[in-house]
Amino acid sequence: MSSIQITLPDGSRQEVPAGSRPIDIARAISPRLADAALVARVNGELYDVTRPLEADATVEILTPKNPEALEVYRHSTAHLLAAAVLELYPETKLGIGPPTDAGFFYDFRRQTPFVPEDLERIEARMWDIQKRDLPYERKLTPKPDGIRKYKEMGEYMKCELIDEKADAIFSEYTLGPHFIDFCRGPHVPSTSRIKAFKLLSIAGAYWKGDEHNHQMQRIYGTAFFTAKELEEHLKQLEEARKRDHRKLGPELDLFSVQELAGPGLIFFHPKGGIVRKQLEDWMRDQYLKRGYSLVYTPHVMRSDLWKTSGHYNFYAENMFKRMELDDAEYQLKPMNCPGHILIYRDRQRSYRDLPVRLGELGTVYRYERSGVVHGLLRVRGFTQDDAHIFCRPDQIEDEIVACLEFAADTLKTFGFDKYDAELSTWDGGVSGKYDGDPDQWALAERALHNATSRLNVAVQVMPDEAAFYGPKIDVKLVDAIGRRWQLSTVQFDFTLPRRFGLEYIGEDGKAHQPLMVHRALFGSVERFFGILLEHYAGAFPVWLAPVQAVVMPITDRTLDYARQVRRRLEEAGLRVTLDDRKEKVNLKIREAQLQKVPYMLVAGDREAAAGTISVRNRKHGDQGVTTMDEFLSAMLKLVKDRTPFE
Repeated sequence: MSSIQITLPDGSRQEVPAGSRPIDIARAISPRLADAALVARVNGELYDVTRPLEADATVEILTPKNPEALEVYRHSTAHLLAAAVLELYPETKLGIGPPTDAGFFYDFRRQTPFVPEDLERIEARMWDIQKRDLPYERKLTPKPDGIRKYKEMGEYMKCELIDEKADAIFSEYTLGPHFIDFCRGPHVPSTSRIKAFKLLSIAGAYWKGDEHNHQMQRIYGTAFFTAKELEEHLKQLEEARKRDHRKLGPELDLFSVQELAGPGLIFFHPKGGIVRKQLEDWMRDQYLKRGYSLVYTPHVMRSDLWKTSGHYNFYAENMFKRMELDDAEYQLKPMNCPGHILIYRDRQRSYRDLPVRLGELGTVYRYERSGVVHGLLRVRGFTQDDAHIFCRPDQIEDEIVACLEFAADTLKTFGFDKYDAELSTWDGGVSGKYDGDPDQWALAERALHNATSRLNVAVQVMPDEAAFYGPKIDVKLVDAIGRRWQLSTVQFDFTLPRRFGLEYIGEDGKAHQPLMVHRALFGSVERFFGILLEHYAGAFPVWLAPVQAVVMPITDRTLDYARQVRRRLEEAGLRVTLDDRKEKVNLKIREAQLQKVPYMLVAGDREAAAGTISVRNRKHGDQGVTTMDEFLSAMLKLVKDRTPFE
């Protein structure tokens, strides 16, 4: 073949010599395009711009203007990191180095631990390699030759990966004369294309994420197309560190993790308990207002239940070990859904009874490895605002719309005004890895699509990302500093209704299987608490704050009046404390500020004589003197309206 046909994004077709590279095509269009080219999309797949085209193809050149190129850019930066480490510490053995949503990492095995000072040396060497303008060159290697080569290099982990994952002929990428890595690619053309990166931290990891394997050292970094983007990201990371709920929680006396009890198990202190009560009370009230029935199910149930549900076999590694009791084997529940199914199944249901909406704030237990446990966000025991809806096919779209409206109202109530959604669909049944028949999937996916359209919710379709038992919608909120968090989920389930033989008697007098929807809006109370804590940087709005105001007498002469102020506010339903320590008021104010108390009320001689209070707001400072009636009215309005910021 002396020439091939290519189709460009604008629909135009060209004939180019066989073996032409996407970067040659870019150069023919515009030298500026070639200079900016990072990767190509060829027939829908990402492709090195320096790799020859082998047949007729549709070709698109991706530059920093294309967000999809960022993953490739970061993957290439991970290789740059590994090359720098090998130049500085040649005894190091390589693990894996993928891109991530926030940057990249690479895992290394080395006798001597990396220390923070090493990051500076490694980063400096990365910039040195970057300036050499070394190409990322792709080469193909037969599997036996590759295993033999990496074995001679002492790279036994690469041998293991090649043995497990490589095709008969696999791709490698070189970076200069001394670095080569088993990698599917693609990569940017050369190191000079990488303009902005930063190494961030060192952490421990296990080879292939298995705690039974040897330990690795993981170096995290991030990379962006421009120095400005990198600087903005680093500022966001610094702000995130200040807002870290693992730091704020103990500082504000909200919660703790107790070593004697074990990792991933949260102890809510009195202040945290108050905040949690507000979350749970609001959610339970909403259940009742929106037609849900409140239920409660046991924390431990017979293993036979989990065998029927499928968790016993398919979810076993995430469940706590079984307990042998007098009559049977039992397990802590990892999910609430089987308990709700048993309640549904407890009596015969008619089509007139549907929809049945069962809701529970139910605590579940999952065995998370100690290496992935993370504050309130990844725990071993947590409470889900779990609801399950059993309905007829003709009801499903309205139920999904109601779930999404409920999710939007939840976000708005707690101060989140930005969110988007992802709709995870199946592969059409090609792989055989999904349960349910095509008609069920078509009905479910159509209902999800229609619901998002009716509500004008921006949704990104995620092909082949559904759970094996049904499609789902994930709602992702955007917090105060621009981070996206996975939160609410609306999930179809074709499997459990069949496994448990669920039925309702239809209008035709025959038994039919109901549709089942899982729905969690907080995700979990713990996770939502942690997100809220970081969103507000610990300064909860008045209606959520564990202490809404603190009363501060200036001297003992005004102590009785300060007590009267406190009593009146408490009688109105506000959460108030009295700081009657024999300390200066400025010290009391400073400490209340550190504890993020919304209002500080100073009671001196003049205030006591006039029946007023001097008000200070944690954010806006001195608010002047006001009457008790005025202050109380303003506070009660903030609470009633659930005002997110005062």
